[in-house]
Amino acid sequence: MADTVAFFPPSCTPPRPPSRLPCPAGQLRDAAGALFPHAVEWSTAVHRLRALSALAALLCGLLLAGDPGVASASSSFTAQTGRVLVPVSAAARSASRHRRSTGSAANKGQQRSSGPVPVSSASSGATRPADPDGDPGWTAEDAIRFWTHERMAAATDPSGRRAEPVGRVPARGGPAVKPAADVGQHFAGIRSVGVLYSGSGPETHSCTASVVDSPGHDLILTAGHCKSAHGMFVPRYDSGKAADAQPFGVFPVQEWFRDSRWAADKSADSDLDFAFARVGSYQGKEVQDVVGANTVARTPGFTGNVTVVGYPMTKYDKADQAVSCPTGTGALAGFDQLRIDCAGMWGGVSGGPWFSKVDLSGSGTGEIVGNVGGWNGGGPDAPAGDPLYSRITYSPVYGDRFFQLYSDAQRGDHTDHGPYQQPPLPYSMGTWDTWRNARLLASGDFLGSGHSDMIAVWSDGRATLYLGDGKGGFVSERQLLAPNGTWTHAQVLTAGDFTGSGQSDLMVRWSDGEVTLYGDVGKNGLNTDGTRMIGPNSTWTHATQITAGRFTADADAGDLVVRWSDGELTLYTKVHAGTFGKENQLKAPNAGWQDAANLAGVDSSGNGRRNLTVRWSSGAIDMYPGITTSGLGGATRLQGPDTSWTGEMAVTAGDFTPDSRADDLVVRRADGGLTLYSDTSSTELGTEHVLVAAAP
Repeated sequence: MADTVAFFPPSCTPPRPPSRLPCPAGQLRDAAGALFPHAVEWSTAVHRLRALSALAALLCGLLLAGDPGVASASSSFTAQTGRVLVPVSAAARSASRHRRSTGSAANKGQQRSSGPVPVSSASSGATRPADPDGDPGWTAEDAIRFWTHERMAAATDPSGRRAEPVGRVPARGGPAVKPAADVGQHFAGIRSVGVLYSGSGPETHSCTASVVDSPGHDLILTAGHCKSAHGMFVPRYDSGKAADAQPFGVFPVQEWFRDSRWAADKSADSDLDFAFARVGSYQGKEVQDVVGANTVARTPGFTGNVTVVGYPMTKYDKADQAVSCPTGTGALAGFDQLRIDCAGMWGGVSGGPWFSKVDLSGSGTGEIVGNVGGWNGGGPDAPAGDPLYSRITYSPVYGDRFFQLYSDAQRGDHTDHGPYQQPPLPYSMGTWDTWRNARLLASGDFLGSGHSDMIAVWSDGRATLYLGDGKGGFVSERQLLAPNGTWTHAQVLTAGDFTGSGQSDLMVRWSDGEVTLYGDVGKNGLNTDGTRMIGPNSTWTHATQITAGRFTADADAGDLVVRWSDGELTLYTKVHAGTFGKENQLKAPNAGWQDAANLAGVDSSGNGRRNLTVRWSSGAIDMYPGITTSGLGGATRLQGPDTSWTGEMAVTAGDFTPDSRADDLVVRRADGGLTLYSDTSSTELGTEHVLVAAAP
């Protein structure tokens, strides 16, 4: 990943009239694809050969061919209007819900398919000329002369992630966020992984590479965006030593092998961000004979465990040492790529191996199933001040195209395997430009599965059920309603088992004050009249927030907490279909509670009772764990005022993880980002998991 691997040195209702009043609706960095000059920050340390080094750099710049650059980035449902059903095609739904990737500049007009397209593992296609970045006569001696100490120190990551790290600062300007679950750790490195220097002059680039098994004992593996001229591979790099004193020598990069359809952009072709290079010998020995070799294997799946190894840039991590991170993987939505969340992944780890197994203390080799790289060079398109910037890292999946290239590299062939067509991808929840239109969220066990699912109502009146997997993710979606005019008037949602069936029901407060209960939504859907809890009225138009759950000691109670526009807070107990049960005032009208922006019921103790969790307009979050019919009780503060938690947001709580507690918060921010905070306690927010990345 050019820039995202952690190296610290990185009763029934009549037809609803259509007169219901409307309500307000609640790169890849070019540097990874086109090498361009940057100002060189020369070391301030006095070097006795400084003048000679500068002269050598000038002469090399004149004598050696510059890198010409790589390609620049760059069962149908019905709609309900009033009660008239209008069919909406699946194609129209898809077009309105999912962003379609555009081709890169290098592949403009190329057609891509997300369906399964078999790709022969045999090498086929037209042979093309040798790679223009190959340096067949480039020797270890040349590399040592070229790569002076100053030039090595000035190398930069081609991913474009060069901003100085600012530590664990707030995302979107709020207070510090919880650290990632995994954090990269410095270590001495392993002999089969090292630093890759490449470039055509002082404004050079640095990545990470690993030795892989080959007949010639001379192949290394890295990211596609790390390809360049005048390369030098340094296994188990020692920052304190010059090029001619490295512990396992230096090996000149003489020939590159990269998929011809790889593109330095955010299209599907970023799935191909891997490359091999043939390196020359050092003191008459091939690299594999000196340090051993790793094997490569098909990526076994999107969910698993890996150990990522890489070298962050010195400008990010002054230790200038290898970093390793054992961590879990997930899918990168919309791409044939993996993602991890490990703190400290800065620029320089691009190309670093993702090991499914590795001997870090013995042979220094293992089995590689991925490498840092992919979409946007291997990391999110986020500003350096966002903590996700140095945590989220990507890798291409090793499938047919990878092994075609591996075979080519082993034989020394350069073959064009034709346009790239993505294999079938795992389920994706979509992207930020879709989710910023999600107005309302509600969570509940809609299918009786024992864990929560989630319903979203969109600005165009659509309603979607997202099926949870009980492991903190979602596996599929069902459209409950197509775009329609009626559901644009839904103002507040909450879910609970008010019918006693064991499955969650959905309660809706409409813009005219009517409240409707839709029983067993997972089975019955929403194309029904539902049960009218109360008809149109002026009072319930002031029910600003509503949340359901068992807030009292009565195990059979269906409780409902309502925050009214004047700041009054009410608890309704024994709520069932057709009745709100008994009303209890928790707070009299007051100005303070008018600032309550969201309510959610969180079971932080595991006893089945919900604690009222409040997001205030300032972004502060409080939890009230002692609710009774007599009053609200005291609050505990989970978070102080936080600008990242202000503005238009949707918040819901449910049981989305394996602990069988409804202690997980799902938050949709105004920028379209969707985040799960798992295992929220009575004293702090849970661990942050990104479900949908926020807008760049």
